[in-house]
Amino acid sequence: MKNGMNKTISKFLLLGAIFCSTQVFAQKSISDKLPWSIRMTESEMVRCPESWQLDFQPKLKWDYCHGLELQAMLDVYDRYGDDSIYDYALAYADTMIMQDGNIKTYKLKEYNIDRLNSGKFLFRIYEQSKNEKYKKALDLLRSQLDTHPRNDDGGFWHKKIYPHQMWLDGIYMGAPFYAEYAYRNNRPQDYQDIINQFVTVARHTYDPVNDVFRHACDVSKQEKWADKMTGQSAHAWGRAMGWYAMALVDVLDFIPKHEPKRDTLLVLLDKVAEQVKRLQDKKSGVWYQVLDRSGDKGNYLESSASTMFVYTLFKAVRMGYIDKSYLNVAEKGYKGILKNFIEVDDKGLVTITKACAVAGLGGKVYRMGDYDYYINEKIRDNDPKAVGPFIMASLEWERLHPSYTVLK
Repeated sequence: MKNGMNKTISKFLLLGAIFCSTQVFAQKSISDKLPWSIRMTESEMVRCPESWQLDFQPKLKWDYCHGLELQAMLDVYDRYGDDSIYDYALAYADTMIMQDGNIKTYKLKEYNIDRLNSGKFLFRIYEQSKNEKYKKALDLLRSQLDTHPRNDDGGFWHKKIYPHQMWLDGIYMGAPFYAEYAYRNNRPQDYQDIINQFVTVARHTYDPVNDVFRHACDVSKQEKWADKMTGQSAHAWGRAMGWYAMALVDVLDFIPKHEPKRDTLLVLLDKVAEQVKRLQDKKSGVWYQVLDRSGDKGNYLESSASTMFVYTLFKAVRMGYIDKSYLNVAEKGYKGILKNFIEVDDKGLVTITKACAVAGLGGKVYRMGDYDYYINEKIRDNDPKAVGPFIMASLEWERLHPSYTVLK
């Protein structure tokens, strides 16, 4: 009885704290003189006073969207300071990770590659806090890769429940974490496996007729959505290409320049950059939800793919991975994002619109991945898959224009 009462009291205190912090944040105005990266970060902190609430979550969840946004926010903290941003990211880590390093809601044996992405922001949390529970959590996440199911060619399955499938999404979820862990923990023996993930998924998903990478491939060719000859899904989904593009440009931070086959990643990145340039909508400067049907009836300009492509191009040019001419594509894309997707209310809160909420293949409520499926999935504002890359793209813009960071 006493324990039940204590739990009830604790629940009310938690709800009260969230309500109070919401009221405080709701009164906050965000200056339009700040760089866009800070404005979007602060806007999200207003909308979600507790960092576990990101991605519209009503309860605790260890999820890739939290990692995506918090990683971007830590990038803002690294550039501009403000301890409240670091504390916001730390709060999610503290909420989700127990003293022994176990992670609430994470189940290794589910073998879901998505769950690894949030590990990336923990590297910096551990680096600054020196709390060993974060190192234990990182080790736990890395251990998943030791037994994660693979195809015969070494490619990781997207999830245990999706046997033999490689999705472009999954490369972003797993490979950059894998590479950073290898880099920080002196595991050079992992680099070839990491490179192989990119090469393998490219081989399985590349469509030479349309010169795009399709969303996914079922290597066993058993799924109803898979082409019986190639195993590929039916279309090139914008965000899937965005995930793959970001994975390439981010993983190169950790693969040593002398590593054999590293140049293969540069070739793939150049290929993606060519595709992104060709598929950019000439009028708006941004990109469509279904890339191989750009401009077709029902298709729409979509914000998460657009922000991912712009971030990738900005960073790839800055790092010298691709030709400088792509800077023009990125600049046009960034201005297109601000014009087509960004809205600001009377308190200065920034909203990014027109993001596909989710898209997948197969599953219990079966998704065939045909054209009608992609264009009819839910569209929403402030989806983390658009928010995080918008912050990252804005930071890249701000690096290029340090004396003029506020682009109207």
